[in-house]
Amino acid sequence: MEKLVVKGPTSLKGEVTISGAKNAAVAILPSTLLIDGTCTIENIPNISDIQILCKILESLGSKITWENKNTITIDNTNITTTKAPLDLTSKFRASYYIIGSMLGRMGEIEVGMPGGCKLGARPIDQHIKGFELLGANVSLEKGTIYAKAKKLKGNSVYMDIVSVGATINVMLSAVLAKGTTIIDNAAKEPHVVDVANFLNTMGADIRGAGTDVIKINGVEKLHGDATYSVVPDQIEAGTFMLAAVATRGDLLIKNCITKHLEPLTAKIIEIGGNVEDNGDSIRVWCNKRPNKAIIKTLPYPGFPTDLQPQMGVVLSLANGTSTINESIWDSRFQYTDELNKMGAKITAQGKSAFFEGVKKLHGAPVYSTDLRAGAALVIAGTAAEGTTEIYNLQHIDRGYENIEEKFRKIGAKIERVTE
Repeated sequence: MEKLVVKGPTSLKGEVTISGAKNAAVAILPSTLLIDGTCTIENIPNISDIQILCKILESLGSKITWENKNTITIDNTNITTTKAPLDLTSKFRASYYIIGSMLGRMGEIEVGMPGGCKLGARPIDQHIKGFELLGANVSLEKGTIYAKAKKLKGNSVYMDIVSVGATINVMLSAVLAKGTTIIDNAAKEPHVVDVANFLNTMGADIRGAGTDVIKINGVEKLHGDATYSVVPDQIEAGTFMLAAVATRGDLLIKNCITKHLEPLTAKIIEIGGNVEDNGDSIRVWCNKRPNKAIIKTLPYPGFPTDLQPQMGVVLSLANGTSTINESIWDSRFQYTDELNKMGAKITAQGKSAFFEGVKKLHGAPVYSTDLRAGAALVIAGTAAEGTTEIYNLQHIDRGYENIEEKFRKIGAKIERVTE
């Protein structure tokens, strides 16, 4: 069993370069199935979710060549089966993008119910609704999703809730459909835009990504034979921004799109941190105890749910009592029990948590309950006095490339140990 051993407190200082966006990459890779040919994708984060996704694609007939650790070439000329391996697709959430792509390309797919972090109810009803409106028949039996369509046809799809996954999945299934599809109440996240930009580069006709109405004019085929670079990861950038505040450090965060970080930037300034926006990099520093705050997570361009646990670490050290209201997931506060082991004073009730700020945290053995909770515990361990041991690293490795190496380069005393 592996664990991260973190010794603190450390004030993080220096530069960190952000990897490609996990949430964009795990949708762009399945979307390559729509291309009857070859394409190259750069700036891919080298994380476990990507490794599993590549195995799934290869099992369907994709030929994948790693040009370097962050660039791959995919040849989808010969898709040989419409049955995705259930053991792999059930391991993480984004495997459901296989459905939209394979419906568009092959007209059918059999895939396991998606897994991923246990953050509460995560239904895929909006995905299924969209597929059915485009003409597919979808059924669920014994943990397997079966989807089939003779020929998908464009239609109007209204999302009952704002869903990133459903927005992207309906977009994927509509690219090669006959006629025009309009997605209303669409998600506006940067990775929705990135997937649309990728598909348009390959010959799709998608308009309005980044707004709440997306229009997809179906095309005959996607041409491939092009190279695309994945957008920088706003959540990784935000994680290091909050690490700078929690440890009273000074970090220059490179290779990021600062506009994507505006909801976080506003809150960091509100709690007493300093932010310098350089367009493609951002400097964050803080030399005092943060102020209290009220946070509510919302779909983009609101405060991201994926930065909520990291902000929770900052607020556990703030001066006064803070509140976080979680409007996206039911079970995102599991990490608060782990922070309380380190001396935090947090009371979580349903979708709200109250943080009575303490002056310092203390090292303790803690367990990562999900991907972003794991990143939050790394920040907490760096800010805390003494030694923190973090377990369940498989969660962290799903979304952060070389997390201990990046933290080490900015001064953290952190190492991965096998017990």
